[in-house]
Amino acid sequence: MSDGEVVNEGRRKFLTAATSVVGAAGAVGFMVPFVGSWNPSAKAKAAGAPVTVNLSKIEKGQMITEEWRGKPVYIVRRTQEALDGLASVESDVSDPNSEKSVQPADLVGKEWRSINPEFMIMLGVCTHLGCAPKFRPEVGAKDLGGDAWQGGFFCPCHGSKFDLAGRVYKGVPAPTNLEVPPHFYETDSIVVIGEDGGAA
Repeated sequence: MSDGEVVNEGRRKFLTAATSVVGAAGAVGFMVPFVGSWNPSAKAKAAGAPVTVNLSKIEKGQMITEEWRGKPVYIVRRTQEALDGLASVESDVSDPNSEKSVQPADLVGKEWRSINPEFMIMLGVCTHLGCAPKFRPEVGAKDLGGDAWQGGFFCPCHGSKFDLAGRVYKGVPAPTNLEVPPHFYETDSIVVIGEDGGAA
């Protein structure tokens, strides 16, 4: 065997190996976007994905709005006075025990309609025709009933009123209380909206 044949054999092995590596890299480069297309898009994930919220940043008496499944979620940090006011409007709301409302089953019968009484979490969608009720926390607002008004929500579309637990007042177009989405607490200040945390 001549020196030229040895060199050609080594060159052949090198070229075969180099071609294999380049071919494998090309195959991986082709497959990554192809396989990635099987996964739902970021928009699709966001549409139904749970939302994690840090409640420690909410001041007492304040409301923030998050989004879950394309709907506004109102989170209100209620004061003790607001919680006390819920009992005083019980005879004014049409479903005080939330027996006809959409909410986690373990909240039925609780006047505050929440896992943690301090934080009310509800969909900001009027149960009449889907408008967004306005947060009206001021007690005694003359345009909402004067001394009888303990704070809550007013729907500007057709005049429905809800208390600070999202319970609908009697004599308004909305048929049921504001919906409470499934949620659970990871810690005292972190809540996950959109999952029940394994509760039945």
